Amino acid sequence: MYPWQRWLDHVTDPSNLFTVIDNGNGTWTITPAGTVMQQGTPQDQTHFNNMECGILDAHVAHSLLLNFIRQTGWRVDELERSTVQEVGAVTLTNSVRFPFNNSRRFVGLQKHRENDNYIVVILKAEGVGNIGEIEVADRMPYGFNLSYTGSASSVAVEYAVIGRTLEDNE
Repeated sequence: MYPWQRWLDHVTDPSNLFTVIDNGNGTWTITPAGTVMQQGTPQDQTHFNNMECGILDAHVAHSLLLNFIRQTGWRVDELERSTVQEVGAVTLTNSVRFPFNNSRRFVGLQKHRENDNYIVVILKAEGVGNIGEIEVADRMPYGFNLSYTGSASSVAVEYAVIGRTLEDNE
C-alpha cells in the first residue's frame, strides 16, 4: 500500500526575510532569517521516490483491473450496466474531543443494489481542521456507513456509488 506523505510548507515569521552578508571576495552569503514556525517537508529523493512508487502502484493496479475484466470475459454492455453511478453528499459531525470521534453516519442508497458488492468512491471531503481519513464501512444493499478519523468538528463529503442496482436485473 502506498505510504501517503503529508507535505508541509516551510513557514517563518516574518516570512521571506533573509540576511545577506558580503563575503568580501565577490560572493554573498544569503541566510533565511526569522523564527521557524513550521519546518517544511524536505524536497529530496526519499520523498520524491515515494511519490513515484505511488504513481507506479496506481498504474499497476489499473492494469491488473483491466486484465481481470478481460480474463473474466465481461462484455462491454455488462460493464456499462454495472457502473451505474449514484452521486450524493452528506455532512458528518463529531461532537467529542480528539482522539475520540463519533462521526459515523448511515447513508441510504437511492437505488438498492442486488448485494453489497459495490464501490463507494469519495469524490471530495472538506472540513475545518484535521479530517484524517474517510472510512466506508458496513456496506449493505440499501446503504453504508461513513465516518472520518480526524479531529474536525464537521466534514462535508461528496461520494459516488458504482455497482449494479436491482433495477438493472429487470
